[in-house]
Amino acid sequence: METMPEEKLWNANYWKVMTANFCLAFAFYLLTPLLPIYLSEHFGATKDLIGVVLSGYAVTALLVRPFSGYLADSFPRKKVLVISFFLYFAFFAGYLAAGTLLLFTIVRTLHGGPFGAASVANSTMAIDVLPSSRRTEGIGFYGISNNIATAIAPTAGIYLYQWTGNFDHLFWLAFLVAGIGLWADSTIKVRDRQLLHDRKALSLDRFFLLKGWAIGVNAALFGTCYGVLSNYLAIYSKEEMGVTGGTGVFFLLFSFGLIGSRLSGVRSLRQGKLISNAVQGVIFASLGYLLFVACPNAVGYYGAPLLIGWGNGHFWPAFQNMIINVADKNERGTANSTLLTAWDLGLGLGILLGGLLSEHLSYRFAFWVVAFIHILGALFFLITRHDYLRRIR
Repeated sequence: METMPEEKLWNANYWKVMTANFCLAFAFYLLTPLLPIYLSEHFGATKDLIGVVLSGYAVTALLVRPFSGYLADSFPRKKVLVISFFLYFAFFAGYLAAGTLLLFTIVRTLHGGPFGAASVANSTMAIDVLPSSRRTEGIGFYGISNNIATAIAPTAGIYLYQWTGNFDHLFWLAFLVAGIGLWADSTIKVRDRQLLHDRKALSLDRFFLLKGWAIGVNAALFGTCYGVLSNYLAIYSKEEMGVTGGTGVFFLLFSFGLIGSRLSGVRSLRQGKLISNAVQGVIFASLGYLLFVACPNAVGYYGAPLLIGWGNGHFWPAFQNMIINVADKNERGTANSTLLTAWDLGLGLGILLGGLLSEHLSYRFAFWVVAFIHILGALFFLITRHDYLRRIR
């Protein structure tokens, strides 16, 4: 019996959404670890106020993402993608114009909206342009573009700031990179989908995939942990550990773990071993957070990011495939937005939690809480993983 030739994974449209995803993440992570320092030095903001200012971004993204999934499923997806990405690009100019803490807070908070919409629309477009037989594998590779950006952007931002001492250069670079991502998405060539209008426009399942509730809870718990880590690592390292030049290396090692994990896990993802990948991921990441706070030395500081990155690189593509598997074909946008909304909820809570705990207790105590939350999330996944298996039978 003659076998059918394997469908091509690396098509032109897939490369473009990968490029756009890289630019989206790069522009975001370029600023993330340095904004607490910027707010502290430039505006004299206190630790708890920094948490409030920065959490606005995640809260707005959280509010917008459920509607983004609905828009991506109900309207021409490319138009939704290009409009949301353009707004994401344009808001970077607002950081340059914000001369007061109030204006900066407004710009930062509003910027979360187009970020949430663009990330949902772009990841959903990636699913559309992938051949169905390579989708699980392709979603795993898609995340690598985000991981590479996570590796390069914080490190580049930290060294650029150390070299120039000027935050405006960071804002301009983020603006430029976001513009490249907008161009890449605008050149995608896809046929218009047949849009379905037979469902109630405002029914709850158009905004949140109830079938994926357990995966969403896990994403929120792990997002809380990453919200504290990504936003407070640089200032924690500087103020409590005396590390000023190693933060860039931390994020670089984190991303080496992410990329290595993605590449090693692609084969098992293709074989459908989603639960196995996720279990490994949540355990490794939990060990990483525990190592970071339990060993406040070079071993913990540089060993933890490898473990956390390796863990995240295993569980995130597994979670994304799992929630897509329990969704119907015309719920892909909703499935993506549910996962990302849950992650945003966690990020926002993490930023607030980190700011409050560090102001009234200490950064070290905040990271102990993070380790506990991640272990709690790992246990929750081990208990609820059977819910996923039941729903796809």
